[in-house]
Amino acid sequence: MFQKIKKGDIIGVIAPSSKIDEDDLEVINNSVLLMESTGLKVKFAKNAFKNTLGYGATPKEKAEDINEMFADKEVKMIFCVSGGFNSNTVFDYLDYELINNNPKPICGFSDSTSLENVIYSKTGVITFNGPTFKSLTSWATPYAYEEVVKRFMEGNMELGKEEDKYITIQEGQAEGILVGGNLSLVSEMACGKYSIDFTDKILFIEEFCLESPPELVSNYLYHMKQNGVFDKIKGIWVGNYDGSVALEKILLDVLENKHKFPIIKSNNFGHTEKKTVIPVGGKARIDTTKDKKIEIIENFMD
Repeated sequence: MFQKIKKGDIIGVIAPSSKIDEDDLEVINNSVLLMESTGLKVKFAKNAFKNTLGYGATPKEKAEDINEMFADKEVKMIFCVSGGFNSNTVFDYLDYELINNNPKPICGFSDSTSLENVIYSKTGVITFNGPTFKSLTSWATPYAYEEVVKRFMEGNMELGKEEDKYITIQEGQAEGILVGGNLSLVSEMACGKYSIDFTDKILFIEEFCLESPPELVSNYLYHMKQNGVFDKIKGIWVGNYDGSVALEKILLDVLENKHKFPIIKSNNFGHTEKKTVIPVGGKARIDTTKDKKIEIIENFMD
């Protein structure tokens, strides 16, 4: 259970993925101004702007920032500043016991998927797939910002907005713990030392079309199939993918009609301006007979 964020609280910002470019600074500053106008204070991790390797800070520098932000009692929530690549490089250097003893919300999407799932897997602490700090102001609408306020300041458990549309791909009902995020990263965690336990989980997936054409999406999904992921899960929630072939079609091609769990589709998470905040490790229910086909069924904000 987390405490709701309130005015006067400090928000920590880390850069666990790609380096911060000069072109990002204006948007990041806009997000600082937005958070300050909301009554929150912003604290950047000491290594957030480093470029030690020429393509970002070192894994140890990034992990040091993450560990220190969790240890810092004044920091009430952590944002990943942006996405990019290689947040998985920090896995060996995270202090999972420290994180477990100092739980607080951490939020981001895209490459942050790796970090969110490994923290939940290793500690049981719920993490959040939602806007990065940069994306609070980098899109044309306030959707992402409003979802952050709703979830973390108001404690509202509703996924997305009333007008968001949900489509049934495969009928059914299921309850389970949510895991997932960006498909390419989830696929990497299908096996190995830092694999996700997919047993009885509801898997949510999205993908960035400019980096992953349909044949590469198929590759990711087949890797998961070959490692038994779809034999373990209880349902799938498909998010945004603007490729030339729909993500749900590629998924059904891979599944070959051999699994009877419910599959739903919406466009309110992923590489899109609509970014609802999804709890990795939170319990949810899918019911394809309803208009809003998925809901969070536990309250984790006090």
